[in-house]
Amino acid sequence: MAHLDLEEQEQLAQFKHFWKQYGGLISWALIVILAIYAGWNGWQYWQNRQAVQATALYEEVERIAGGNDAARLDRALADMKDKFPRTAQAQQAALLVAAVHASAGRNEPARAALQWVAENARDEGYQALARLRLAGLLLDAKSYDEALKVLGSTFPASFVALAADRRGDVYLAQGKKAEAAAEYQKAWAGLEAGNSYRQVVDVKLAALGQAPAAGEKK
Repeated sequence: MAHLDLEEQEQLAQFKHFWKQYGGLISWALIVILAIYAGWNGWQYWQNRQAVQATALYEEVERIAGGNDAARLDRALADMKDKFPRTAQAQQAALLVAAVHASAGRNEPARAALQWVAENARDEGYQALARLRLAGLLLDAKSYDEALKVLGSTFPASFVALAADRRGDVYLAQGKKAEAAAEYQKAWAGLEAGNSYRQVVDVKLAALGQAPAAGEKK
């Protein structure tokens, strides 16, 4: 027993020495770990709460969009942009509001909503979609240089062919048939063989007296 007591005392002395040397560091490490864990949980809770609130507000925008109150629709979108500007719901709401305004011939607010998405969306797909739609509105307004500037932005791979097709439309409206045909060729080559929109581009090329170039995308 005396040997055991002596061994325990020796171990206790070693532990005290170890704790004296490293105890402060271990304590601070535990505090940091616990703080990170608590912060992560808090961030997750905040994110989930933001998503729930943003979804509810988007549903309100969607409900208002079914009516004919443009001023109320703009206020709802402004509220969403103010409270949840970085959420997917805000970007979706802006695209919806732009579509409603455009269908009613209210091009200025439609452009403003699309411009906001193009400049602020975190999702590159939403950005690309907004730029394509914005370029279409500018084309309708005969603002050709502005449309080409919008289409000069970098597009994700899945939107490159559509951007080329839209540039072709702008060039054609300007009477620049050679440039339009070149862009349509890019669009045709960039679309998958089974893509139904490829047939639309095919018709555009045929109207210019051209056939699709070789090297099609399979």
